[in-house]
Amino acid sequence: MSSENATSPSHGNEASVVFSKDGAIGHILLNRPKALNALDLTMIDAITAKLREWENDATVVAIVIEGAGEKAFCAGGDIRGLYDARKRDDDALLDAFYRREYCLNNYIATYPKPYIALMNGITMGGGVGVSVHGHFRVVTERTLFAMPETGIGFFPDVGGGYFLSRCPGQIGLYLGLTGARIKAADCVYADLATHNVNSENIAALKSDLSAIEGGNDPFSAVKKVLDDHHVKGEEATLKPLRTEIDRLFGADTMADIFAALDASSTDFAKETVKILRSKSPIAVCVTFEQIRQGRDMTLAQDLAMEFRLSQRTVRMPDLFEGVRAVIVDKDHSPKWQHADIGQVDPRDVAAYFDLLPEDKELKLQF
Repeated sequence: MSSENATSPSHGNEASVVFSKDGAIGHILLNRPKALNALDLTMIDAITAKLREWENDATVVAIVIEGAGEKAFCAGGDIRGLYDARKRDDDALLDAFYRREYCLNNYIATYPKPYIALMNGITMGGGVGVSVHGHFRVVTERTLFAMPETGIGFFPDVGGGYFLSRCPGQIGLYLGLTGARIKAADCVYADLATHNVNSENIAALKSDLSAIEGGNDPFSAVKKVLDDHHVKGEEATLKPLRTEIDRLFGADTMADIFAALDASSTDFAKETVKILRSKSPIAVCVTFEQIRQGRDMTLAQDLAMEFRLSQRTVRMPDLFEGVRAVIVDKDHSPKWQHADIGQVDPRDVAAYFDLLPEDKELKLQF
C-alpha cells in the first residue's frame, strides 16, 4: 500500500485521517481511535480535498473509508469541540463545521466513483454522514448504528431527514426520535446498509477490492466483490416489530405518537415511551417535523433544511445542556427547557425551519 500525505497532525502526534492508495483503491482511514474516530473540521476538509483529487485520478477506481481500531468506524462529530466553541461564542466555527460537513455528505452521495464505507464498529451521527450516503455500505457483527441526537438536544442531521424517511414504513422515524441502537441485520433490513461481512474477512475484502479493474462499469465490479463476501447474518430484530412501529409512529402529530404509546400495553411501547420522555422535548418535536418534511425532499434540499436547523439549535439551551449532561459532566440528568412536548409551542418549532438570510443559506456546489 503506497502512502500519501496525511492531514496535518491535529491530535497528538498522529494524523487524524490517513490517506493511501492500494491498487485500484483510494483508502481513507479515520485515525482517532481513542476518540472513537470522531470527526472534526480538519478531518472533514481533508477528506473533501482528497476526494476531489481522487475524482480526477484515473488510477483510483473506487474509494474505501474505514475507522482505526476495533471499537468504532466513527462515533460522530466532535461534539465536545462544538460545545467549547459555543462557550466562547465562536459563531464562525459553528457555521463552518456544519456547512462543510453537510457539503461533504452531499459530495459523497453524488461521487462519480464507487464509495465503500466499512462500518465496522460504532457508527453514529457524523459517522453515519460519511457512510450512509455512499454507494456501498458494509456492516459487520461489530456494527452498532444509531442517530442518538435527541438525547443531547439536537436532531438527527447529516441528511437524517432524507435517509431516515426512506427506511421501510416508520422505522426511520422511530430510530430518529428514540436514538435506538441497531446492529448489522437491522441496518440491512432498514436499507441503511447494502452488505453484511464478517469482520475477520475485512482484510480479504479490501485485498479483493484493490485488485478490481474498473473498465466501463466499476460499480458492477465493486458490487461483485461485495456480493461474494456478503453473509446472511442474524435475523433482524426490527422485522417482527415492524407492524407495531408502523402503527405507533404513523400518527399525524408527535402528541398522537405519545398518546398511542401510552395507550399500548406492550413491553415495546412501554419501554419506547420511557425512552422518548428522556429526550429533549423541543428536539423531539423538531425531529418529527424534519423527517416528515424530508420525505418529499432531495438530499440537497434536506441538507439545506438541516443547516437552518443546525444554526438555530446550536444557539438554544437544550443542546448546551444535553452535551453538558452526557459528555462533559456525565451525570446523564439534563434539565431540558421544557418538561414535556405539551409545553413546546408549535410556533417555536416552525421557527427552526425558517429561511436564513440569503448569504447564510447552505449552497451545495462542487
